[in-house]
Amino acid sequence: DTLETQLNVLENFNPVVPEAYKEADIVMLGNLHPMVQLGVLEQMTVKPKLAVLDTMNFWMEDAFIEDLKKVITKVDVITINDEEARQLSGEYSLVRAARVISEMGPEYVVIKKGEHGALLFHENNAFFAPALPLEEVFDPTGAGDTFAGGFTGYLTKTGDISFENMKNAIVHGSNLASFCVEKFGTERMEGLSNGEVTERLMEFKQLTQFDITLE
Repeated sequence: DTLETQLNVLENFNPVVPEAYKEADIVMLGNLHPMVQLGVLEQMTVKPKLAVLDTMNFWMEDAFIEDLKKVITKVDVITINDEEARQLSGEYSLVRAARVISEMGPEYVVIKKGEHGALLFHENNAFFAPALPLEEVFDPTGAGDTFAGGFTGYLTKTGDISFENMKNAIVHGSNLASFCVEKFGTERMEGLSNGEVTERLMEFKQLTQFDITLE
């Protein structure tokens, strides 16, 4: 539960996009003031192939909601958690919530459910990726940001922004987020090795694969 939000140095943050990045194919708009996010998009000299927006309940309050709706119309993907999806859409059913949010602009809606995984919606298609069961969660702070970074990082690396590949990106994002919660802040991510990432991806694969006999 969010009891209080203090923007601190981010309150007056005004990012300047370096020239080398102004033609990026994929743009990830981190969880900041909607007008800051919109300002980043407006600095791009070429329309990105995919613009991804992360936001939270703080920006859905009366003082910011209209600004948030403006930037939502400009993006292709939005990532929010289940409570925020319900708040933004006014719908309790996440299927209906995703449909309402998609009508605001984004072609893809990613709804994060914390320890219960993540959902991806696109038109009439849906995909669910579970979260890896962990023995201990030390600190969930930053897990959503890590998920978004893993999601967009995978799409950037593969260069494939199809719905089918976004399924893979959801799993990669969930995989990295599972490491983030194991220590405080960025401690776990700083020493993370490729071998650990691959090994845990295999755990995700084993978790979601099964044989079924139809009679």
